[in-house]
Amino acid sequence: MADGPLSRRARFFLPELIYGANDGIVTTFAVVAGVEGANLSAQIILILGFANLFADGVSMGASNVLSLRSRDANRPTLAEALPFGAATFAGFLVAGLIPLAAYLVPVYADHRFTYAVLLAGGTLFAVGASRSLLIDRRWYAAGLEMLAIGALAGAIAYGVGVLGAYLMNGGV
Repeated sequence: MADGPLSRRARFFLPELIYGANDGIVTTFAVVAGVEGANLSAQIILILGFANLFADGVSMGASNVLSLRSRDANRPTLAEALPFGAATFAGFLVAGLIPLAAYLVPVYADHRFTYAVLLAGGTLFAVGASRSLLIDRRWYAAGLEMLAIGALAGAIAYGVGVLGAYLMNGGV
């Protein structure tokens, strides 16, 4: 485990940032993939993506605070737990914006999903690799682990979108 100044300072909040970032990327990309799988519009991706980004981000941060406050021993006060929830929310919000970026910038509409896949995959790998700052794991193994989990979630969401569109159209 690295013992430089970054890891000493980040030791308090890096786990929350990683936790929030991972969930932010995965759930927001799942919205993007599901809507794309259903062949719905970019406007729906943005509406659902931002709704997910803020509602799930608040939920993640609040859940972290409640989890910390549910401990029997060394239970932090609300004021002590709030910064950890805020770090989870911040990680979720910042990283969760990445998959939506392809729909916010003027790029060729036919390639937006490809850009979203590349952006989400690259960010998942980078966030996963950053775990090596705190754990005794090679950066590339930690990055690939998080990328694999996110890719699986995205593939499932895309498949559910395809299936949902198929069923809603009468199986045609």
